[in-house]
Amino acid sequence: MVHHPISACSRIPNLAQIYLIGFYDEREFALYVSSISNELRIPVRYLREDKPHGSAGGLYIFRDYIMEDSPSHIVLLNCDVCSSFPLPDMLEAHKKYGGMGTLLVNKVSAESANQFGELVADPETNELLHYTEKPETFVSDLINCGVYIFTPNIFSAIEDVLKQKKDRANLRRVSSFEALHSATKALPPDFVRLDQDILSPRAGKKELYTYQTLDFWEQIKTPGMSLRCSGLYLSRFRRTSPHLLASGDGKRTATIVGDVYIHPSAKVHPTSKIGPNVSISANARVGAGARLINCIILDGVEIMENAVVIHSIVGWKSSIGKWSRVQGEGDQNAKLGITILGEAVDVEDEVVIVNSIVLPNKTLNVSVQEEIIL
Repeated sequence: MVHHPISACSRIPNLAQIYLIGFYDEREFALYVSSISNELRIPVRYLREDKPHGSAGGLYIFRDYIMEDSPSHIVLLNCDVCSSFPLPDMLEAHKKYGGMGTLLVNKVSAESANQFGELVADPETNELLHYTEKPETFVSDLINCGVYIFTPNIFSAIEDVLKQKKDRANLRRVSSFEALHSATKALPPDFVRLDQDILSPRAGKKELYTYQTLDFWEQIKTPGMSLRCSGLYLSRFRRTSPHLLASGDGKRTATIVGDVYIHPSAKVHPTSKIGPNVSISANARVGAGARLINCIILDGVEIMENAVVIHSIVGWKSSIGKWSRVQGEGDQNAKLGITILGEAVDVEDEVVIVNSIVLPNKTLNVSVQEEIIL
């Protein structure tokens, strides 16, 4: 999920620095940040929030780092979205608009629009005229994709919001009932949301503009959606980087169906059948007669002879025994629509796992269905 937006950033001309902002422990990302910096030859750094500051507040607290190289533009991407990320073209459009910020937008069905930030844009100038986050009634089929380009003026805009919040807190006199009511739902004074606090009030003021993507876009709200997004990226490789996709007819190499990625260090038996929509990571081993469909196999996984994996994510260093079956129904929006094995899960021979989530370091010697195994 993190790798695709970071790789997209590397296509921006004259990029100085990439920052990954999150709440995970720094050690979780240390190895990845080091390897991706070397791979892209662009400095990548992880910055950890001490507490939630909001989508704009999180940017503001790290403004000194972000402004270190005096950038002319700042590209902001949410990592829970899947897209072709047309950043170079979006940057060119942003420069022509001459505003403070440009949002990547997409058209969706009227039925699903209220799950996202809906917006109205001028059809000729592409100026953002109105913005509302997850409205109760239909506003527009244009939605915010969670990808932005700003000038450094964004920090002044956030500073204005922080000042307004501070002034309101100092000046507003309220009754004891109002104080109690507002205290239960009030956000911290340094919490600034990009959508409600920046986009909505500044819409229609010739400061914000839109750039519509005609390519794929999805939000990764459930584990099942990550499988769908993996498939979208694989199909994009078919158009942009076909050399990354595997091929094979079952003679010298495995039979490959549809779009499949196999890491060069993985060992896949020629009698296995892989695909469509399968990603096999580094040092994985797939045994004779194994069948893999719509799944993500992470580093160091072993899938033994005649095992079947369908609609599943198999975690690092896990093993699936002979004649075992790990599968989900494939409902991308359901909580248990796919099967997920955490790190170092051992599924013994002839065991069936269906629509289940298994936490790390477990050994399964009996079949399970629709369970979360803690």
